[in-house]
Amino acid sequence: MTEPARILVVGGGYVGMYTALRLQRQLRAELRAGAVEIVVVTPEPYMTYQPFLPEAAAGSISPRHVVVPLRRVLDRCRVLIGEVRSIDHAKRTAALSTLASEEEGTGGMELTYDELVLAPGSVSRTLPVPGLADHGIGFKTVEEAIGLRNHVIEQMDIASSTRDPGLRDAALTFVFVGGGYAGVEALAELEDMARYTARYYHNVKPEDLRWVLVEASDRILPEVGGAMGKYAIRELRGRNIDVRLGTRLESCEDRVAVLSDGTRLPTRTVVWTAGVKPAPVLAATDLPLNERGRLRCTAHLAVEGVAHAWAAGDAAAVPDVTFGAPGRECAPNAQHAVRQAKVLAENIAASLNGRPLKEYAHAYAGSVASLGLHKGVAHVYGRKLKGYPAWFMHRAYHLSRVPTFNRKARVLAEWTLSGLFKREIVSLGSLEHPRAEFELAAAPPPDHGDKPSS
Repeated sequence: MTEPARILVVGGGYVGMYTALRLQRQLRAELRAGAVEIVVVTPEPYMTYQPFLPEAAAGSISPRHVVVPLRRVLDRCRVLIGEVRSIDHAKRTAALSTLASEEEGTGGMELTYDELVLAPGSVSRTLPVPGLADHGIGFKTVEEAIGLRNHVIEQMDIASSTRDPGLRDAALTFVFVGGGYAGVEALAELEDMARYTARYYHNVKPEDLRWVLVEASDRILPEVGGAMGKYAIRELRGRNIDVRLGTRLESCEDRVAVLSDGTRLPTRTVVWTAGVKPAPVLAATDLPLNERGRLRCTAHLAVEGVAHAWAAGDAAAVPDVTFGAPGRECAPNAQHAVRQAKVLAENIAASLNGRPLKEYAHAYAGSVASLGLHKGVAHVYGRKLKGYPAWFMHRAYHLSRVPTFNRKARVLAEWTLSGLFKREIVSLGSLEHPRAEFELAAAPPPDHGDKPSS
C-alpha cells in the first residue's frame, strides 16, 4: 500500500482553518479512501476571529464565542497543537514541537509532507522602546483582550481606593499606541465600557479617566479613507479622548510614557497596537521572502519558483491582479485572507488532480470600523457612512463572516441580550493566575519563632 499524500497546513488562523475546511470538502473522496491526509499544526486549538476582540474586551461578546474550536470544524483533519520551528522544503520536512515534547524530553519531532501550506499569520511588530517589554500590553489574542479588560477595571479599583493622587492619576491614564483598526477599536470600546463602569464608583467620574491615542502618521484608520478618518478623530476628541498625530512613544520606563512631542504621562497602562510583522517561522525556511519578510507568491497563491508550496494571508506577498500597475500586492487583512483561502484550497485540489489553477483576484470592497456602542465609520463600495448606520454595518458584516452557524447564533443572541440588560462590569483578573489562592493556602505557615509556653 502506498502512503497517503500528506498536506501540511502550518497555522490555524483565518487562512489555515478556511483552507483546511475547504480541502475537507474538495478532497472528501480522497480522504475517505485514505489517499490524502491533511495535518494542521497550530499553537492553539482554536481560531480567533480577531475583529471581535474589541467587543470581547468591552464585554459585549463572551470570549468563548470569539474563538472557533478547530477539532470540531476540521473533523476530517489531524490537528496537532504545537509550533513549527523550521522547514526544509527541499527535503519536504518540518521540525516541530508539541505540548508533549517538553514532557517527553525528546526535543520535538520531524514531519514529512507532500504539499505545504504556510499560513502562520503575523505577530506584533514591536520597536526597541525602553520599558515596552516590561509594561506594554498587546492586543492580538483573546487572552490579551480579556486581560486588558480586567486590567482596566483593576486600575479603576486602584484609583477608587488609593489616597495617593499621583497613583490615582497614573491608574486612570490609558495610552494606546497605533491608530489602525486594532488600536482605535480597542480604545473606543474600552472607553465606552469604562465610562459606563464609572457610574458604580462613588469617587471615580468619567471625566477623571484620561485616554490617549498616539499615532506616528498624520491620520488614523487609513483604510476607511481621509474623510472618514477625520470624522473618527472628531468623534474621539468629542469624547475627551486625546488623539496625538505625528507622535511616537519614546519610552515607558518607570510607568511614565514619554512621547516624541515632549509630553510625559504617568500611566499604568500602555497598549501597543502599532502594526504586525510576519511570523518568525518564515525566516526559518528555505523559501523565497521579500524585503518585508513575507513569502513571494504568484497570483495562483503558490510560492514563487517553488513546487508544492503554497501560502496566503499575512505571511504571503500576493500580487493584486485587479490593478494594472505591476508590483502592487494584496493588503494583509481578513477580507483578502478568507477569500484567498478558498482559492488556495481549490488550487491545491486541482494540482493533486491535474487540473489547471486559477488566479486570485478580488477588488477591495471597503472597510468598516467600530468607535464604540452605536458609533462607527465605513467606506464600502464608494459609499461613506458614519454613526449608527456604520456601526450597524460593522456588526452585520462581521456576523456574516464569523465561521460556523453555531458562532453566528451565539454572537447574535449575546448582542440581543446586551441590548436588553445592563453591561457586565466584572473583572475576573484571578483567571490569569488560577492557582494563586490554592498556592497561598498550601504554603507552610510563617515561622514566628518559639511559641510561649502555657
